[in-house]
This record gives sequence, C-alpha cells and structure tokens, in this order.
Amino acid sequence: MTSFDTSPTLTVWRALLAVAVVFVMLATTGWSAVRDQQADGPRELALAAWARDRIAGHSLPETGAPGYRLAHFFATLTSGQRFALAGKYPSVVGNLNGAPVTLRYHANRVALRQAVAVEKTRAHDARLSPDGRDEARARLDRFRSLLKGDRQILAFDPSGRGRAAEVFGDLDRAARVSVVVPGVDTHLLTLERSKRRYAAPVGMAESLYGAERSASPGTRTAVIAWADYTAPAGLGMDAALGGLAAGGAVRLNAMLGALPGTSKVSLFCHSYGSVVCGVAAHRAPDRVADIAVAGSPGMRAATAGQLETGARIWATRDGDDWIGDVPHMEFGGIGHGADPVDPAFGARIVSAAGAAGHSGYFEPGTESLDNFAAIGVGAYGSVSCASAGSACHSGISGERDG
Repeated sequence: MTSFDTSPTLTVWRALLAVAVVFVMLATTGWSAVRDQQADGPRELALAAWARDRIAGHSLPETGAPGYRLAHFFATLTSGQRFALAGKYPSVVGNLNGAPVTLRYHANRVALRQAVAVEKTRAHDARLSPDGRDEARARLDRFRSLLKGDRQILAFDPSGRGRAAEVFGDLDRAARVSVVVPGVDTHLLTLERSKRRYAAPVGMAESLYGAERSASPGTRTAVIAWADYTAPAGLGMDAALGGLAAGGAVRLNAMLGALPGTSKVSLFCHSYGSVVCGVAAHRAPDRVADIAVAGSPGMRAATAGQLETGARIWATRDGDDWIGDVPHMEFGGIGHGADPVDPAFGARIVSAAGAAGHSGYFEPGTESLDNFAAIGVGAYGSVSCASAGSACHSGISGERDG
C-alpha cells in the first residue's frame, strides 16, 4: 500500500489514539532507540570509505554538507573524475544532494545493477525462508523495473524497506517543478503498481506530469515522485505520531534546497505525506510557491498561518475519503492537528470531484488532478474551487503567478 488503502472505522482510530496517549512517553523516549537496529550494510560501508578517500589530492566533502557546497565540489571536478566517483561510490553519489542530477541518474543505475545481483543470489539462497526468497524475488522485479528504458532515478537506497525518488521531465531546464510526497506504507515495493497504478508514488507523479503538460504545453515542467523518506508502516503508532514526519521533513527540505536552477516548486502531499509537508513548511526554501494537500490527517498546525511559510496552502478531500472521519486533533504529540479542509484552517479549498476513496486524487479525469496540474504550472485562474463563492482564488493576481 502507498497510503491507508483500507478504511479503518472511526472507533478503531479513536481507540488507537487513546492507546497512543497512554504510551506516548514510552514511544518517544524508549522504543525508537531500539527499533530496526541492524549491522552496517553496504551503504554504511561505502559512506565510511568515502569519508576516508581523496581525489586530486583533496578530501571528499562530507555527505551531509549543504547542497550548494556539494554542487561547488562537483563543479571543480573534470567529467572523468565525476564519473569515476559515481562508479566507485554509486550508493553515495546517487543520493547526494548537490551532485549534478544526470550524474545521480548514472550512479543510481550502477547501484541498481548491483542490487539486482544481490537479490538474484538471495532469491535462490536456501538459507532464507520461503518468504525471504519471495521477498528477494519481489525486490529483484522492482529493481529490474527501475532499470528499464531511460528512467531517471534521483535517489535509491535498498537498505531496510528501501527509499527512492524518480524524475519525470528535464529537472535541469524546468521552470516549474512539482514534488509528490506520498504517505503511509511507502517503500521500494510499493513505489509503483500495475493495478491501481495512480495510487502509488510513481503513478501519481507520472499522471501529474502528463496533466501539467496538457494544461500548459509551453511550460517546461518536471515532476518528482519523492518516496525518499521513512514512512509509517500501516495504521500504527508511527502514523499517529510526528517523529517520522520530522525526519522526512529534514530530507525533503535538503532535496528541495539542492534542486538545480531557479524553478518555482509546488509540493503535492498525500495522506501522511501532508504531515511531512506541514512540518517542513516553515524551513522550506523560498522557491516553494505552493503546498497542496489531499486526504490529509492534518499538518501539525491549528491554522495555515501557523505553518509559517510564504507558500500558498491548498487542500482537497473527496466526499468518500474515510480520513474525513478521523478526529483531527493533537494531544500530547498524538494526532496531527486541525483539518486542512475546514474553512477555519485557512487553506484554499479546491474541488476533488471525480476522485474516489483515499487514494484516487491523481486519477486522470478527476478535478483534483486537474487542479494539481493548474497549481503546478502556475495557472491559478484555472483552479476549480470546492464550492461556489469560495475564496480559493483570493489574493492571486492574474491568470498566472510567479
């Protein structure tokens, strides 16, 4: 699942919140420290080797350095030196904010081929359980899919449940960049789907890219399917807390701050992804012009003003999305705050006509997708408000803005 695809009852959700309140102190002080502890994997070993290495007599930069510093470092290298680093450290360079995007695409193809070799071996490893071999085959199929054609993989990390990001369009030349931030149960095996295609991050981004090109053929656009954070697994404690959203927000802003060029950016945040975007908003780069949320459980704020951002805030929810029945509340860190489609929140509320359920917002032919495309290309006059007389266009000058 990409987000909550099943429809939990209101009673179950309230019970979850009640249990979460009881255990919040344990959840925030003890449990997170012992979960998912693993020995160093190949990526950690590569990072350690990178930290010790040198090129042309100079140390390699810290991987956590600001994007502009990393961009400057790569600008000082010859093409041969850049590709040599990508070949030697594909799992590092492929995820390095500030590295040239085309170099990242190349590095991630190298990393994917290495991951294919690993999963081929695991798929026939008799020491693994049948379930383990089945998972290896599923991962093998996913990695082979990502290697098909000329797919532009901006980030790839197969460790744990895995993370990735894919670009549609020319990111270097784009005047408008849209970023799709998905929700719960996002990981490598749910990155894309053959059935219910537009409920998965890649399908969402691909659909939005097509809609933007139709909405404004003359606008140079790019769309990123950004599944490059650790999302909650299912409807559990992590989904009711903001810890993973905080970590995701740091990663999101680091990626946004290293995007090439001067393009305006729009964020399209679905389900728990809207929590990530809400936490990220106050530190997002100024180039982020719009933040649109769909099927949101809240943005960890009582009002749009509390997000402390100059970006326009948009919100939508279709009438049969079960998340409308979830209590929009926050207590002791539990829950994600006010409902963004409540007029009192202060977002620009747009139509989601034609969307069905919690994961239908990016389906072609829906008003939600058409509205996202209009926002993404800056054609604000084409946005359909949720109701007649709505103020979703208020304060936006002209057909296009910025």
